[in-house]
Amino acid sequence: MSDASLILSRRDLDFILYEWLDVERLTQRARFADHDRVSFDGVLDTCAQIAADAFAPHNRKADQNEPTFDGERVTMIPEVAQALAAFREAGLFSASQDYELGGLQLPNVIERAGFAWFQAANVGTAAYPFLTIGAANLLKTHGTAAQIDAYVRPMLEGRFFGTMCLSEPQAGSSLGDIRTRAVAQADGSYRLFGSKMWISGGDHDLSETIVHMVLARMEGAPAGVKGISLFVVPKQLLDESGAPGERNDVVLAGLNHKMGYRGTTNTLLNFGEGRHAPGRQGGAVGWLVGAPHQGLAAMFHMMNEARIGVGAGAAALGYTGYLHALDYARGRPQGRPLSAKDPASPPVPIIQHADVRRMLLAQKSYAEGALALNLYCARLTDDQTTAEDAAERERAGRLLDMLTPIAKSWPSQWCLEGNSLAIQVLGGYGYTRDYQVEQFYRDNRLNPIHEGTHGIQGLDLLGRKAIMDGGAGLKLLGETVMATVARASGDPELTPYGEALAQAMGRIGATTATVWQDGDPERALANASTYLEAVGHAVLAWIWLEQALAAAGKRGDFYDGKRQAARYFFRWELPKIAPMLDLLVSKDDTNLAMQDAWF
Repeated sequence: MSDASLILSRRDLDFILYEWLDVERLTQRARFADHDRVSFDGVLDTCAQIAADAFAPHNRKADQNEPTFDGERVTMIPEVAQALAAFREAGLFSASQDYELGGLQLPNVIERAGFAWFQAANVGTAAYPFLTIGAANLLKTHGTAAQIDAYVRPMLEGRFFGTMCLSEPQAGSSLGDIRTRAVAQADGSYRLFGSKMWISGGDHDLSETIVHMVLARMEGAPAGVKGISLFVVPKQLLDESGAPGERNDVVLAGLNHKMGYRGTTNTLLNFGEGRHAPGRQGGAVGWLVGAPHQGLAAMFHMMNEARIGVGAGAAALGYTGYLHALDYARGRPQGRPLSAKDPASPPVPIIQHADVRRMLLAQKSYAEGALALNLYCARLTDDQTTAEDAAERERAGRLLDMLTPIAKSWPSQWCLEGNSLAIQVLGGYGYTRDYQVEQFYRDNRLNPIHEGTHGIQGLDLLGRKAIMDGGAGLKLLGETVMATVARASGDPELTPYGEALAQAMGRIGATTATVWQDGDPERALANASTYLEAVGHAVLAWIWLEQALAAAGKRGDFYDGKRQAARYFFRWELPKIAPMLDLLVSKDDTNLAMQDAWF
């Protein structure tokens, strides 16, 4: 294998995009009419090349040489800026944007597939465009025309970078408890005062300025989440020409040092501490985005996009870890087959040992399944925005809402497990910094936290998505899965998989009803994480059945590998949900009933 092939599998991407998701059909829609497979492949080739040449080479160096802060400015290795310049010069910040905004009007599914190369090659450096594109999309949707001209266009050109500023030191994920204040000014602007914690990309010299999307409370706002507004707060105020000028009162208080994503600055930011006085006045200058007190709803535009993106990043890290483990297992001789009688016979590559194959097959099923799920979700976003039929757009949006917590959390849990198995495949070497698999694990360990923990995603799935609108989202998911089961019923090899999946989906529906039958949210949601894991495994079984159907009747090692991975998932993984559903149906209150004093 070449080094580039250890980042992602282009063959698998082609299978997902063209043989399963049929993305070429999108070119029949007016928005994508200028494209064809040649242009799609050109973008994917460009992403793979830049990822291999500019991102992957400094992945370890950035991990070993974290950004530093001397009290005045942040310093980091120069390769980060060089890689982002290559990303910018290729026009990738605006790949899926309107022509009017300087974009290429690519389908989101192609943009997401291309970006996976960067997440696999160097997730720390990829975080900067990841956040910038998300902030630009948020402001494009909820901002004014003036805000779009001032901030979105430069972000999509890669000149300005963006962040999302939600959490605070005392609040964490409990956004209803944020304290950052926004004080209205006579000129229509606001002055912000407060601190924001865990802000990725919050300070650096990689761009002309940084555009912070900040949640804060106006004076007299209602308590809780209903009193949160959204503001755009640049690091430097823009002059009359639109160029960054006077320093805003946004100050880096310090860098956080995480176990992974070390190339991404992670910051504590102070707004309005008085170190700078723009316009000779205290407070960080910001402008309201959208309606007052509707900031959290607006921010969810970026958060939901980021949740799918975090899941895609987790899948990419699981995938590159798998490819590194596979490459090592093929080249590492150790031990002999159990049937070998001659102790002097040469050792065999460890891939010939059944337990190593088990670990590799698990990684393959997790990584390829997770990547397929996230690209399916990206395809849904294209349907949600560009399908000609209104009912199809609504259906795509509802299904995407249902799948979002799974697309975020399942890869973050199971591709992390895949990274753990990659370390195990390498044995003692896997635990050393001489091999990259330990870094992939550390990087991926952050993703169960990013954009909402498993617990938060479980509450969202069981407490909102599965029951809202009379359970319409869960019903739609069930109908979609059963349509796949019906297609599989014509294939003798796949029929048993379909039957097992149909049984699982039936149990999930019944379990959801049982959990909620008492109408007690506290008890119903006590085991929401288990519900998320069970539904997630059923969804991934469905994704694998879809892939098996796309591979049906096709011959060759690639397709045989797909079939074997599907077989693994149905034989080894799907059965895991039965005891989870048993626990949920029993309404077990072990965790709920535990008392603080008993620990």
